[in-house]
Amino acid sequence: MDDRVKLKVMGITYSQIQNGAYALVLAEENGDRRIPIIIGTAEAQSIAIRLEHLTPPRPMTHDLFASFAQGFGIRLREVFVYHYEDGVFSSELLFDDGTRQIRIDSRTSDAIAIALRTQSPIYTTEKIISEAGIIFQEEPKEKKKEETKTVKRKHLNDYSTKELKERLEEAVRMEAYEKAALIQQELKKREQKQG
Repeated sequence: MDDRVKLKVMGITYSQIQNGAYALVLAEENGDRRIPIIIGTAEAQSIAIRLEHLTPPRPMTHDLFASFAQGFGIRLREVFVYHYEDGVFSSELLFDDGTRQIRIDSRTSDAIAIALRTQSPIYTTEKIISEAGIIFQEEPKEKKKEETKTVKRKHLNDYSTKELKERLEEAVRMEAYEKAALIQQELKKREQKQG
């Protein structure tokens, strides 16, 4: 069996390959390689709200699944991205109820969304990360900060903190999670400046 590589979720971005889709970016925990995985809008929203620590007014499907498993004493031990072919990743979830373990096949996007909710580790093989991994050239941090400020503040800078909090509540209520994530990032920046 190939050596396993532990992964972490770097974030989500708009897909430059497929219109109307998103790219989930996974990174090896101790290295520079990244794996972009094309995912749908619903899965991107589910992952984004977890990454941004947002709480939707009602549980989403992945929240429900995690609560169901926890309620019956079933623990997600790990997610394993075990296969890659023609741009498609296959994953499995390893569950444990204390007496037995069971592996269940899953779409990678769903597996990651559940792993984030249960704080479970994510792994792949060295072979897969060698085939699908990309090494991103990091830009200088100062340049990155300036670009981030310009892009995000263009739209949100005109609002007061109170207005942003109202817009955040409205975005969560309307399930516009990408918008909510951007607003929350702006609010965090303002808190850091004041603190």
